[in-house]
Amino acid sequence: MMPGQIAKFGNSAAQLLLGGLAVLRSFGNGEKDRPAVGDDSRQDILDLRDAVKQWREVFEHNPVMYFMVDRAGTVLNVNTFGAAQLGYTAAELIGQSVLDVFFEEDHDFVRRLVALSLETLHQSHTWEIRKFRKDGSVLWVRENAKAMLRGDGTPIVLVACENITQRKEAEDALRQSEAYLAQAQELSRTGSFGLNIATGAIVWSRETFRIFQCDLSVKPTLNFVVQRIHPEDRDAVSKTLDRAARRAADFDHEYRLLMPDGSVKYLHSVARAVRHGSGLIEFVGAVTDVTVAKEAEQRLRRSEAYLAEAQRLSHTSSWAWDVRRQEFAYRSAELYRLFGFDPGKIEVPARAFQQRILPEDFQRIVEVERQAVRRKEPFEVDFRIARPDGSIRRVHTEGHPIVSSDGEVTEIIGTHVDVTEQIAAKEALQRAFDELKTSEQRFRDYAETASDWFWETGPDHRITQISEHADTARAAPAGLVGLSRWDIPPDAELEPGKWEQHRAALDAHLPFRDLVYRGRDRNGSPIYVRTSGKPLHDADGHFLGYRGVSSDVTAAIRAEQAEEALRKAQAELAHVTRVTTLGELAASIAHEISQPLAAVISNADACISWLGRYPANLDAARRSVEWIVEDANRASEVIRRIRALVKKTEIEMVPLDINQVVREVIALVRRELATHAVSVRMELSSGLPKICGDRIQLQQVLINLVVNGIEAMQANVDHPRELAIRSSQAGEGGDRHLLLTVRDRGVGLGGDVTDRIFTPFFTTKSGGLGMGLSICRSIIEAHAGRLSALPNEGSGATFQIALPFPHKDTS
Repeated sequence: MMPGQIAKFGNSAAQLLLGGLAVLRSFGNGEKDRPAVGDDSRQDILDLRDAVKQWREVFEHNPVMYFMVDRAGTVLNVNTFGAAQLGYTAAELIGQSVLDVFFEEDHDFVRRLVALSLETLHQSHTWEIRKFRKDGSVLWVRENAKAMLRGDGTPIVLVACENITQRKEAEDALRQSEAYLAQAQELSRTGSFGLNIATGAIVWSRETFRIFQCDLSVKPTLNFVVQRIHPEDRDAVSKTLDRAARRAADFDHEYRLLMPDGSVKYLHSVARAVRHGSGLIEFVGAVTDVTVAKEAEQRLRRSEAYLAEAQRLSHTSSWAWDVRRQEFAYRSAELYRLFGFDPGKIEVPARAFQQRILPEDFQRIVEVERQAVRRKEPFEVDFRIARPDGSIRRVHTEGHPIVSSDGEVTEIIGTHVDVTEQIAAKEALQRAFDELKTSEQRFRDYAETASDWFWETGPDHRITQISEHADTARAAPAGLVGLSRWDIPPDAELEPGKWEQHRAALDAHLPFRDLVYRGRDRNGSPIYVRTSGKPLHDADGHFLGYRGVSSDVTAAIRAEQAEEALRKAQAELAHVTRVTTLGELAASIAHEISQPLAAVISNADACISWLGRYPANLDAARRSVEWIVEDANRASEVIRRIRALVKKTEIEMVPLDINQVVREVIALVRRELATHAVSVRMELSSGLPKICGDRIQLQQVLINLVVNGIEAMQANVDHPRELAIRSSQAGEGGDRHLLLTVRDRGVGLGGDVTDRIFTPFFTTKSGGLGMGLSICRSIIEAHAGRLSALPNEGSGATFQIALPFPHKDTS
């Protein structure tokens, strides 16, 4: 019988074993106590002896420990194998308490189990427990116990014990190994996983759950993993898994997790493909949280970038020189730029750098470094570099020798600072200092000959000093000395508010800037003057007066007035151009109005007809009236757009949908397009942000470009007359702008025409004025945009309008 079978013995087998044991005890070891019996009884005894012998063999030598104990726990019998397992002979255990082979802390547990077995006769009970051998070593057993009655009715407990020490030790070793692995994974931030591609089943280690911030009770799925992966990395991870699954190949990749709290983790995942006998593929791998390393790497890159940028801005480069190899051990990127080399070519030898140092300076550097190495002391030296572009750079270098453990200098670390600008500034400062004495007189000469004049006032705001000018006709009269500030201008009565504010600023001893007023020159002619002043105080803070400068800005003021007049003239010209254009489009406009009017008349006749029936068809009449209203509104809208174009108004910058502006223009020129057999293809991007502009002026620009395109295609015979209008968005960030193009298939633009097409009065039309495109460009530039033209490949021309989007969408 195998140990497992013995442990599960049934009632009859146990009773037979108990009977055999009883017979063994009754028979003893000899025949001297046996009673005389007959032949039949003798044969029965012989048979019984054989059975008992067989059971003794089973009991004594089966590799399972058997104990028989009474109600008090006394060992009644034990097999030889069981006693030997514990290091005893059977005689040493029989008659002793079974508790003697159990640990003291387990005695109560054993008593309860014996009591339970006795309470539940003929029922098996199984448990695992420790025992200790005679030598003190520990033995783990799995015990199966059953209580039954002997022939005399006395209850006993038969216990079969299986040695599970090796299994327990293996389990303990496995648990310890798992604990070590879990601790190692936690310390290294590395989790393990298994992935079955066919079923999608995933197995995670405890550390993998922690990395993904997932509770151990949650069953991980591919969908859960995908949701945790950063949206920007999901596609790459999916492609990696698909490729690995198709090829049954290992994979190694990095990706990011977007955690529920918004933080980001960087993971490095490595997996090996395992193909099972069934053909199924499973991936077994490890995933490491490399966030700390990634963040450190990013900080290092930023630090290196900051250092490189700091070196670039300060024109400071760093280097390390290997004294023994006579070669650079390290060179920063700025060192390459200083010597005129490309920082990307790291293979540039040290000799190439040395050859760019002026020869007379190089020998001095060599000597200085030799002395520094001998003395093991820091050094400083200046030298010059001749770069390939012919420029000479002045360099200040500082070096620090590094002494090794053997007392020898192995390296020199140092910096090169480009001091060219500093030396030039120093030399310029010296020259300026040398010229300081003469500059005062020069300044005085400039002050007296300049168009500006300088003045000073005392604490009472009366002019105490004013500079003289060579141009006495334009300068302020010397008679101003002694007058107060508000006694000077003749416009004080015309603008009293301005002068009241100015007087308050003077009384408060505040600086003032760019005060413009009307005055008179020495000849009494009216001039405009701009003046600025700053209060003066002594060392104790006492107010001393003002010092300032005044300028004759008559020419600038008059130029502004002329410019304003020009702007008004341009607006008038733009208005005239619109009216002229509408005159040219009169037929189209008439057609646009006549269509809805004709529909109104037709629907009115139909309405009268429906009402004249008996009974009157009111539903049909109502539909006719609704159509009349719709057509009347359409005609009204056409008239509104025409009146808006004709009306002369100021620029009104409002949010506009450029696509709607284009559609309105096409509606106005639809008849003109049909008359000249020109088709229009509109490619208007949806979802464009609104622009800020004047609807009427932008309509004028588009009408002009469309009409020009129609006229440019009048001669087309062998290819279609097609006009393409396209709207789109270009640029990024704060440089986003709208692009609107009008493309025709006409005669095109020559090189000289492209350069002059926006020049006022330049025209290629026999009856043109040459002002249309010039006005269009002025309108677009007033909208902070650009209007440009370029010839198409093949035939035709393209006009492009670029308009900025507002920083904050006004829609």
